[in-house]
Amino acid sequence: MKLRVLALGLLAAGILSSGGAAAQTAVKVGVLNDRSGVYADITGQGSVVAAQMAAEDYAAIDKGVTVEIVSADHQNKPDIGSNIARQWYDQDGVDAILDVPTSSVAFAVSQITRDKNKVFLNSGAGTSDLTGAQCSPNTVHWTYDTWALAHGTAAALIAQGDDSWFFITADYAFGHALERDASALVKAQGGRVVGSVLHPFPGQDFASFLLQAQASGAKVVAFANAGGDTINAIKQAAEFGLQAGGQKLAGLLTTIRDVKTLGLPAAQGLMMTEAFYWDMNDGTRAFSRRFAERMDGQMPSMIQAGVYAALTHYLKAVSATKGKDPAAVMAWMKANPTDDPLFGQGRIRADGRHIHPMYLFQVKAPAESKGDWDLYNLRATIPADQAFRPEAEGGCPLVKG
Repeated sequence: MKLRVLALGLLAAGILSSGGAAAQTAVKVGVLNDRSGVYADITGQGSVVAAQMAAEDYAAIDKGVTVEIVSADHQNKPDIGSNIARQWYDQDGVDAILDVPTSSVAFAVSQITRDKNKVFLNSGAGTSDLTGAQCSPNTVHWTYDTWALAHGTAAALIAQGDDSWFFITADYAFGHALERDASALVKAQGGRVVGSVLHPFPGQDFASFLLQAQASGAKVVAFANAGGDTINAIKQAAEFGLQAGGQKLAGLLTTIRDVKTLGLPAAQGLMMTEAFYWDMNDGTRAFSRRFAERMDGQMPSMIQAGVYAALTHYLKAVSATKGKDPAAVMAWMKANPTDDPLFGQGRIRADGRHIHPMYLFQVKAPAESKGDWDLYNLRATIPADQAFRPEAEGGCPLVKG
């Protein structure tokens, strides 16, 4: 395991500015994600940079909290992620873990965090079960989940008459949850699921799966996967001529970084649901340009934006409670509204689900784009109170009544 320690060196500045009189609270957080595999582009080093920016921005307004950031690669493997989380909590003094894409890893980290009585701020994993049957008083689920993605994209396509679906699904917890949530929505809206197939995670050759989808005659071929899997599948779908044959492609978790990698000629017309886009308003543009300066011109994914927002709210809670007690910090985070330049105003429910608007985007045609990162047309804004599964329907034992 390779840890990268990124001390922010804010303690001295805080003492100088306060003359040494103000009490300091030292916080250590760990960014745990995929730094070498299919999700490295949408999480990876970009999530570390987002955490650094949150710590630096908060230090500019509150010198009483100092932040140290460590990071590690869980390689999308629950056993590796579990070992890192235990070492961080037991030996390295980490107070909170951030990001954690790959739902199977997130489940393991959530349980360890609960056992160790720490804080888990998830942005990368998608399964809605993290705030459902497997919810935890120590876990907050920021950014997105499978229910939100499914209801945003699937509802829009069915409303257009695209009512027969075939799923190509990553064979692990996230893919299963995404297909489950999307299938339920399709059926509830009067549509049909004509078939589905599981692919290994990670996947490389999607030929046999795409041929099955093509033969099914489904109006929509939906990819219940993410990152490099989605990119490879959509590229190969173009080679097999699925769209030319009249089938629509739906990337149920597709981010701006995936679209950029695919290129507009291959991705044009794709519809997807996201929680963040760099060009939404002055706040998102300012953050994204600062991020791009540190990331070789790359704009942030919604997951990386979620790391920034989640850490910002956590640091507010540490400051307000004047300490790091997990119960006090989590209580404050849920009792007080969230407010940041990336997600705007929101709140955290009893089940740990962060509530904010979601957005339905469609990828622009090449002729529409006015720049390298001008990739989306906004098709709909899904209000915060409609974007996520109703709290009473998730089965979380923390929800009363």
